[in-house]
Amino acid sequence: MDIIGFITDYAIPFIIILSVLVFVHEMGHYWVARRCGVRVEAFAIGFGPELFGWTARSGTRWKVCALPLGGYVKMFGDADVTSRPPSGTGEVLETGEETGDWASGQARPLTPEERAVSFHHKSLRQRTAIVAAGPAANFLFAIVALALLFATEGQRTTPPVIGEVVEDSAAAEAGLQAGDRFLTINGTSIERFEQIQRVVQLNLAQPLRVTLERDGAEQSLTVAPRIVETTDNFGNTIERALLGISASGTEMVRHDPLTAVWRATEETGSLTWGTLRYVGQMITGNRNADELGGPIMIGEMSGRVAEFGLVAVISFMAILSINLGLINLFPVPMLDGGHLLFYAIEGVRGRPLGERAQEYGFRIGLALVLTLMIFVTFNDLSRLNVF
Repeated sequence: MDIIGFITDYAIPFIIILSVLVFVHEMGHYWVARRCGVRVEAFAIGFGPELFGWTARSGTRWKVCALPLGGYVKMFGDADVTSRPPSGTGEVLETGEETGDWASGQARPLTPEERAVSFHHKSLRQRTAIVAAGPAANFLFAIVALALLFATEGQRTTPPVIGEVVEDSAAAEAGLQAGDRFLTINGTSIERFEQIQRVVQLNLAQPLRVTLERDGAEQSLTVAPRIVETTDNFGNTIERALLGISASGTEMVRHDPLTAVWRATEETGSLTWGTLRYVGQMITGNRNADELGGPIMIGEMSGRVAEFGLVAVISFMAILSINLGLINLFPVPMLDGGHLLFYAIEGVRGRPLGERAQEYGFRIGLALVLTLMIFVTFNDLSRLNVF
């Protein structure tokens, strides 16, 4: 593929999709901050040098930067784009008018007017709401996007009925038969075939207690999925847990607006829980961390999803938005979850953590984030056989 083809097929879809999700996330911070009376100095999509932008009447500099791998909202009182409080005296330093960066480096007392619009002089409840608003906006975006799809295109549903059982598979060994209808797995009610797939993937090779309906009668049995290597739709080799059954058929079901919102909320919750289980299995060593992907993999997936049309892109954006919101809630300093952790400690102690403790926390958080970025980028390059 030539450079032009790479840019049009992969880079542009990736930049558009990621920029929309970053805008949603940062708009959550911005909207709540403004409602709490905080002065926002900059709203940036991307990092690094500014490509273009404008200054609103409120004084906020809205800008697009050269490196499209994130974004930030810089509020009055922040020491930097990670929303750290200024060091030293605890007061806000003088700022440069155009860039919002610390200019003189000299501390001075705040005026009453400046205290009123400073992020770090807001109440604990207000600061918590501002920080939590970013991930919340990502979850809300996913619910709205999925609800729109479910109300217009419909939700793809599949009855939990076995259409075919693969010979010598885990299902065949357990005695499953074509026509069997799943009722529960491990005590959880099953209404759609997709739920079977999700439960199997999350439990890997662990035995599953299955209740099914066969010829009008209920039966119970135990089936242990088998781990096999497969190639996904994007050409990546991954390990998957399989029972060895196929569905009896699929259909698209359109929902009324209220039902669509409810179903979208259910789907968002299910995807969130599935991601948490996935991460937990990697931490415990039950799942291979090589399956993690970074910007290169997301770019590749963005390009290929774009080939399937707008509906596929919106679905992909909803899933990516859930993951973006969830990752930002992890209790790692530098991320929103790290700030919320500090605020929780402040709520318990009645006062903020010491400056040194926060500084060490941010350094550890930076190291963790950089390590993760290097690891997932290494995984991406390995998939491309660079090594």
